[in-house]
Amino acid sequence: MGIFSRLADRLAKTRGSFSSGVKAIFRGRVDEEFFDALEEALLLADVGVAASLRLTEALRALAKAGHIREREQLWQALSQEIEKILSKSPGGIRLEPGRLNILLLTGVNGAGKTTTIGKLAARYQEEGLKVLLAAADTYRAAAAEQLQGWAERTGAPLIRQAEGADPAAVVFDAIAAAKARKTDLLIVDTAGRLQNKTNLMQELSKIGRVIAREAPEAALQTLLVIDGGVGQNAVSQARQFGEAVQLDGLIVTKLDGTAKGGALIGVVEETGLAVKLIGVGETVEDLRDFNAADFTQALFSEERE
Repeated sequence: MGIFSRLADRLAKTRGSFSSGVKAIFRGRVDEEFFDALEEALLLADVGVAASLRLTEALRALAKAGHIREREQLWQALSQEIEKILSKSPGGIRLEPGRLNILLLTGVNGAGKTTTIGKLAARYQEEGLKVLLAAADTYRAAAAEQLQGWAERTGAPLIRQAEGADPAAVVFDAIAAAKARKTDLLIVDTAGRLQNKTNLMQELSKIGRVIAREAPEAALQTLLVIDGGVGQNAVSQARQFGEAVQLDGLIVTKLDGTAKGGALIGVVEETGLAVKLIGVGETVEDLRDFNAADFTQALFSEERE
């Protein structure tokens, strides 16, 4: 199976949901009733309010201008408009050679942060970079143990402290170790206890201050990991974490197991954050650089329907 075919296959649930709810209305005349139905269908497909309104208005404008008269043409136009939303910036993570790069991953518990870190470590170790991991989610013992497992599998060393230690202290030690070992990439796992939002946000802010003080020369990127199955809750998560740290992009995981992947469109539209990586399976290779054109094509593909 080719790369695109594999992506289309992994997005089958989202595509099926999108097609059954949205494409089903692309029959008959183009009239105001159609546009009302389109807006409702996009909302039901988890595209979100802002994105649904933008997409509906874009297609309505094309129809009123006389550029499009058939619904099949509007279906193609919808694909193009969705790709425009998703093309906020190129996908993938760009590391700066010759500098210490720091990836700070944040997100709620269960979103797939630790697994994503392990896959990133495997990817960059394979590319020949010196990678160091930091277990700054010190309030969940399973997180450190899981990260330890990935460290052993990939050969990347891990900096950790006892359960309940100050997360910022772990990051402090990790930066010192990264400098001493001339590390190319430090990847930091953080806690995600939104039910205790105030403490979480204080921790993230403190970690940010430690990085700014101890490694001002480093190239820092803070990425929010979102479970692709949470639907429009992804927007509120992005806003809440954005209150504590400046987010540089999104990693959307577990897209292979959800019908709610359409929410990816809404979170980009409402937050302005670019999707850097998507997770579409269990293997290291299934953590992929996001490509707006490929994702949109896979969403609109009629294969395997």
